[in-house]
Amino acid sequence: MRVVFRDKSWELEGKMTVKKMLEQVGVIPVTVLVVRNGKLLTEDVLLEPDDEVKLHAVISGG
Repeated sequence: MRVVFRDKSWELEGKMTVKKMLEQVGVIPVTVLVVRNGKLLTEDVLLEPDDEVKLHAVISGG
């Protein structure tokens, strides 16, 4: 699968959950939103080898 975050991208092999994918690319789960085909995913969703996933940084402020 292809994972894109800002100016970085990774190619990962095999099926895995969103949580496992975030661990492999070294991103802290609470700092990003994970999107596949325009839909927001939760950590328990199973990703397929042919998926393209985009990570969007969570921004907060006041």
